[in-house]
Amino acid sequence: MKKQMLMVALIMVLTFVTACSGGTSSPGASNGGTNSNEAQGGTTSPPAGSEDAEVELRIMWWGDQKRADITNEVLKLFQEEHPNIRIIGEFSPATGYFDKLNTQLASGTAADVFFLGGNVVDYATKDVLLDLEPYVGNELDLSDMDEAMIEYGTLGGNLVHVSAGANARGIVINERLFEEAGMPLPEDGWNWEDYARISNEIASKLDGVYGSYNFTVEGMDIYLKQNGKQLYDMENNQLGFEEADIVDWFNFWEETAQGGGIVTPELAVSHPQGDTSKSLVVTGQVAMGLIPSNQLAAHQSLTEDKLTMVQVPRGEKGTGVVFESSQGLSGYAKTEHPKEVAMLINFFINDPEAAKILGNDRGVPVTAQNRALLEQETDEVQQIVYDYTSRVSEATKTEPFNVSYNMPGNTEFTTLAEKSVQEIGFGRKSVEQAVTDFYSGTVRIFNSNKQES
Repeated sequence: MKKQMLMVALIMVLTFVTACSGGTSSPGASNGGTNSNEAQGGTTSPPAGSEDAEVELRIMWWGDQKRADITNEVLKLFQEEHPNIRIIGEFSPATGYFDKLNTQLASGTAADVFFLGGNVVDYATKDVLLDLEPYVGNELDLSDMDEAMIEYGTLGGNLVHVSAGANARGIVINERLFEEAGMPLPEDGWNWEDYARISNEIASKLDGVYGSYNFTVEGMDIYLKQNGKQLYDMENNQLGFEEADIVDWFNFWEETAQGGGIVTPELAVSHPQGDTSKSLVVTGQVAMGLIPSNQLAAHQSLTEDKLTMVQVPRGEKGTGVVFESSQGLSGYAKTEHPKEVAMLINFFINDPEAAKILGNDRGVPVTAQNRALLEQETDEVQQIVYDYTSRVSEATKTEPFNVSYNMPGNTEFTTLAEKSVQEIGFGRKSVEQAVTDFYSGTVRIFNSNKQES
């Protein structure tokens, strides 16, 4: 009887142990998300509560598959150096990214680290971003970072954003089209009269070719800064321009379009300049356009025509262009692992191996050491980018301009501005009427979205 009871007890113990051992996941197991990737660590978890106890960080960014691949490669490298930190990467196309982020923030399920762009102000005012200042000098080293970039991410007295790359907007030039037209390439120092004349001239000399895209919307803040204004005066929490300040800008594009030098609105809709894969500069149908410098390589990879960049035409006070943040990293205010968040951000901007992997995909590195490192190993296209951004940086020493932030309600504003340009282009409104409606709409959008002081 005793033997039978002993056997029953033994069987129960073995059954319990087996049940407790089943169904656990290794640290590198996938969570099954279609746009989620985990850097494979392959390490066992240290005891809970120890300094090396495993933590899990989620990081989210937008971009194409190439950006996803190189970002995941950097995350894997980071995890190899910090085996107790398990990284889960999530990415999505630019379209829909911020809708996804906003939904996660509203539900309290946002990633520990996520990328933001010029709309960082919208998030800083919602108190959803982690203040990274306590970690500067320890987990986060900003000593080799451009001061302007640090200032860009410091909002409301808190460091809430660290730039991951810097760029400068400029005019991309299709050199083949100028050669076929027998025209010299534009150079830094030209003005808007030159731009209109050249656009119309090249269109008149080459069948089926336009001189330029219409970048009324993308270039508006540049134009305003060239004339002592700006779209958004963040310091005073107000619009930085009046209706009268933009009438000439809208007229410039309409008059140049009447001269034949600007892409038709129909083509602009089907081949938007913001979509590199559909760009008419790439297909050789447009000679010039406005792009961020970090997009030159993507344009060049899609065409055999040689491309280059020059500064935007000058206005009364200069070019209006600054060396600015392309996008950067922010921590989630509710993260349970702020120290590790700072460590991951630090790795992105300071590690030389990470810099080699990331290249200039998000803009040139924000630290001087990594810029020098990449410039030593750069190709011809990237050298054009380095030369261009260096010229912009030098110009701002004598002609400084404020860094630009997106205004509150920027998505609505951009939609309104693009609609206004189309209404002019398709002849539904005069320039004067379109500008009046655009400005009143901008005031309404701004007032309904701005944060009260």
